[in-house]
Amino acid sequence: MALISVNGTLNIAMSVKDRHKSAQWYHDMLGFKTLYHADEAGWSELQTKTVGVTIGLGEHTKPVPGNCVPVFGIADLETARQKLEQANVSFDGDSDVVEGMVKTATFYDPDGNALMLAEDLTRGS
Repeated sequence: MALISVNGTLNIAMSVKDRHKSAQWYHDMLGFKTLYHADEAGWSELQTKTVGVTIGLGEHTKPVPGNCVPVFGIADLETARQKLEQANVSFDGDSDVVEGMVKTATFYDPDGNALMLAEDLTRGS
């Protein structure tokens, strides 16, 4: 039995310079919906496309990108990557492929937080 019982939700907190600008970026690039901006607390929350998973944006004058890398499942990694690259989103080198398993690509938001796309290759074409 677990020491604590989690409720099935997950918030991925990230450090950013401008929460409103970052929230717009996540909306425009990934389709996330802003749930709220708590200006007095320097916090914003976005709903991802995954039920129960939100992203929290904590505002800092000198953000320190963390070691947490959210991984978002994607049906067609190459098409998604191409669209992001056309929007001047930077990637960390080429996509990685583990044949028959997964294809991944790491990219960065405007504050240097690493994010990853993953295409499941186990289901066959």
